Amino acid sequence: MLHFKKSKVFLPLLTVLSLLLGMMSCQKKEGQGTENQVVEEKKDSAKVVNLYSQRHYASDDSLYKIFEERTGIKVNVVKASADELMNKMEMEGADSPADLFITADAGRLQRAKMKGLLQPLVSETLNSQVPAYLRDADNQWFALTTRARVIVFDKKKHNLDSTFNYENLADAKWKGKLLIRSSENPYNQSLMASILASSGEEAAEKWAKGVVANMAREPKGGDRDQIKAIAAGEGEIAVVNSYYLAQMLKDQDEEVRKAAEMVGVCFPNQSNRGTHINISGAGIAKNAPNLENARLLLEFLTSAEAQATYANSECEFPLIEGSDITKNHPILKDWNFKADKENLQKLGEFQEKAILLFDKVMWK
Repeated sequence: MLHFKKSKVFLPLLTVLSLLLGMMSCQKKEGQGTENQVVEEKKDSAKVVNLYSQRHYASDDSLYKIFEERTGIKVNVVKASADELMNKMEMEGADSPADLFITADAGRLQRAKMKGLLQPLVSETLNSQVPAYLRDADNQWFALTTRARVIVFDKKKHNLDSTFNYENLADAKWKGKLLIRSSENPYNQSLMASILASSGEEAAEKWAKGVVANMAREPKGGDRDQIKAIAAGEGEIAVVNSYYLAQMLKDQDEEVRKAAEMVGVCFPNQSNRGTHINISGAGIAKNAPNLENARLLLEFLTSAEAQATYANSECEFPLIEGSDITKNHPILKDWNFKADKENLQKLGEFQEKAILLFDKVMWK
């Protein structure tokens, strides 16, 4: 039998091996802890939704807060103009953090779709809350609210009724009396696009020439400014969005309310295609990193609860016609009208042609 003498280095080697094994065990545990930490961080980071929005109302922020409290999902909002946000999304490309894009014009939503910035979203909840004519045929954008492009007039001098049409704005009787915003305004671009879609390019150009000839002054200011100009005697008829007039009628400033009370409101084209409407709406960003959270937020913003907030705070029409929200509203309840539901999805398609036509007739 062979016998080995104990080496002077044998015990130290065992000690070293024990230390190495211990270090490997600790490293493994530390590695597992780091991995668990990363998973937890990813889990936490997933509790967000990144919103690129053109809207700038306090009521929107209150809705985001409610959503955060109920879901635990943090709403991060980047606010800018629609064009700035679309440019930002294009520059960011596949690395864009945007989950949801919100803007105040169907034409701009359609442009975002055509640029490849949005993606389809199939949701039974959205289909039940958003009527078909208020959402993209490919489910790439959905309306949040609607507003009508109405005619307001000096009540002391005129009494326009439902027989009045947009086309009548080009009549010579309104020469030097018409007030309207600039051709750069998206609401006017979409109105022109709707006329192009319904009447054709020749009729639209003739109409635009007549409108320019009837202007009381060069286009300037916003829709509220057109209403104030009528009250100041600078014109007798103007084209504005319905919610601006409604907001002025309930404004805390008495002078603002008085100006709004001096005008009557007409919902044109009731005997044919209906009054032109536009929307504020939203679409899921093409590269949304938090797709599920974006879907949940969009479903919440189109819910009856959110719709009531939009109507009560901003005087925008809810998505469902004839709802109790409208019936119980102090102003909207009296504004019953037939809407043009056929041309909404065509606004983006005809917007570029509308801009070229504006330039052609020198609508500043």
